[in-house]
Amino acid sequence: MQKIIFFYLALFCAVLTHAQHSIKISVKSSIQKTPLAGATATLPSLKRTGAADSLGYVVFNNIPEGVYNMTVSYIGFEEQQITLSVPQSDTAHLFLEEIVEEEEEVVVSATRTSRTIANTPTRVEVISGEELEEKANMKPGDIRMLLSESTGIQTQQTSATSYNSSIRIQGLDGRYTQLLRDGYPLYAGFSGGLSIMQIAPLNLRQVEVIKGSSSTLYGGGAIAGLINLVSKTPTNNRELSFMANGTSAKGADLSGFYSERFGKMGVTLFGSANYASPYDPAGIGLTAIPKYERYTIQPRFFLWGKNTDVNVGFTFLTEDRMGGNIKTIKNGGGGYFERNETARFTTETGITHRLSDVSNINIKGSFSRFNRSVSIPDYRFSGVQNSSFTEATYNTKTLKSEWIVGANIITDVFKEEQHTPAPLRSYNHITYGGFIQNTWNPVAALTLETGFRGDYVPEFGFALLPRLSLLYKASPKLTARIGGGAGYKTPTVFNEEAERVHFENILPLQNSASNERSLGANFDINFKTNVGEMKVSLNQLFFYTRLNDPLILVPSTGSFFEFINAESHIDTKGMETNVKLSYLDFKLFIGYTLADVNTHIGATEKAFPLTAKHRLNNVLMYEKDEAWKLGLEAYYTSPQKLADGSTGKQYWTMGFMAEKLQKNFSIFINFENFTDVRQTRFDTIYTGSINNPVFKDIYAPVDGFVVNGGFKIKL
Repeated sequence: MQKIIFFYLALFCAVLTHAQHSIKISVKSSIQKTPLAGATATLPSLKRTGAADSLGYVVFNNIPEGVYNMTVSYIGFEEQQITLSVPQSDTAHLFLEEIVEEEEEVVVSATRTSRTIANTPTRVEVISGEELEEKANMKPGDIRMLLSESTGIQTQQTSATSYNSSIRIQGLDGRYTQLLRDGYPLYAGFSGGLSIMQIAPLNLRQVEVIKGSSSTLYGGGAIAGLINLVSKTPTNNRELSFMANGTSAKGADLSGFYSERFGKMGVTLFGSANYASPYDPAGIGLTAIPKYERYTIQPRFFLWGKNTDVNVGFTFLTEDRMGGNIKTIKNGGGGYFERNETARFTTETGITHRLSDVSNINIKGSFSRFNRSVSIPDYRFSGVQNSSFTEATYNTKTLKSEWIVGANIITDVFKEEQHTPAPLRSYNHITYGGFIQNTWNPVAALTLETGFRGDYVPEFGFALLPRLSLLYKASPKLTARIGGGAGYKTPTVFNEEAERVHFENILPLQNSASNERSLGANFDINFKTNVGEMKVSLNQLFFYTRLNDPLILVPSTGSFFEFINAESHIDTKGMETNVKLSYLDFKLFIGYTLADVNTHIGATEKAFPLTAKHRLNNVLMYEKDEAWKLGLEAYYTSPQKLADGSTGKQYWTMGFMAEKLQKNFSIFINFENFTDVRQTRFDTIYTGSINNPVFKDIYAPVDGFVVNGGFKIKL
């Protein structure tokens, strides 16, 4: 009897074993076709879960015969559900689609290819959306703060009393950064003065920043990089918005923006008025923020046709800015003052004609007239700059490649008015340029962008500018870029050094002056992942630029100075580290910049003045869906070498911003530099008497703690 029982038990086990089966699936990414190790597969009906191995395989053993629903998921990819029949005839292959985050959908235009950030070989940083709005809350009247709080960018104040500032990328002078608006180079030469202090951000859709040599894209002036301000355009939804802002520093900003599309026609209209009274927080009798009054109006018109689109825009700007002795500004008299009166008119026209689904012709043109006068006691400098930009490009695409071929002509005519017996600095420059650019995708993981430009300026000769950028997508989490190119800058007397002395006693350029030329390269790695519910993003950039024959200011005959090409070079090398952590409603941004900038004359190396070697940006944001935005900021700037050989102090600045949002209305307040860090608290800004001051380098804030607040309306 016992033998019979054991026989039936063995027979039962054999039948049961025969009824058990295995399920095997392979999980890979849909684009890269790489295994997704760690992907999770779940059989809900059996309450069983498995993880993919290093080759992307998931195996379930001892599965009874039947039909099962399976869910497969992986961080950063769309979840997928499949139905499997058991016994299984073969391994099931699944390809998961990557989830493209909203920030990766931003399309950039500065590279001319109109690709998303994720697919652009050239490293582009974009300030857009909520980040752009938050920065606008802090400084609604201009874009200085918007740029200065970005990693690797430093805004350098060039005047102690009038607040004039320039943009420095990776430690190089502001004249080596090209500023564009919608791809038009409207702020070069004389018209670059005061530019970032006169651009309000309300009508901007995004700001695109390319660091490193970019002259191949837009010609001379982009040795350190370029910044492209992208304006809003009409959409299917009408936009009508207003902003009002007031400051504890006796300033006020009012601006409005309207945008609407009417079928095949559209219009945008931006207007702003910005005011300030003279402000002296240190009580030394000199303005940290000058008295100014500025008005801007920008209408743009759009027409969309079957094959041709046209847009035309205009900008009218006028400003009267006066800093110096508080008593002189308020009551008149003979004290020190610095007065800037500017009038700017620009017009831009863009035409796009589609030849087919994959090719088009673009024609762009702009004209700018800039009139500025600078007055100080016993001296006045004034002049008019007329400049134009004309460009035609042909774009075409194939399955794996995109070509852009183009040519442009840039004119720059400056005429100085005679106020002293000194020689006039008038000039007439014309640049003829041609370029070709190719973007090639040999495989899904690799994108190569190459370009070549040739520019000819009759006074300064040819400039040949090659460029290369490579994007490698190792995995959905890890990408790398490497790029480099040549650059040049046509010499003029309009730069930071001349601006500091109001162009007084500066001689015209001599016939021996030549282009400043550069070579630069950068390499960066971008990694993103999830740690539990926290999103982590890390970008590490390394850069190097060498500038040959830099233009320097040297003493000449008598009391005059002149710019000459030095037999030396300047190099900047370093790195930028950007970390972004997102958890629920909190976001933490940490940015570190190392910029080691030096001048090399023979065997002598000297630190480049007014360049902080170390800078640290920290921003913590709390954003509750359409309810609250709270932001805490802390910025560190290391000691800087000054032009007189001394060293400036290190300092921290801190700020706090809060905004309460409603459906069509929000109110905001910003406590900028609430620790009241000012150069006048730990150093001087001038020597001599207050009526005849000799100003020192400005390397730290001079305005101190300022509170601003206001409201925004969107209809």
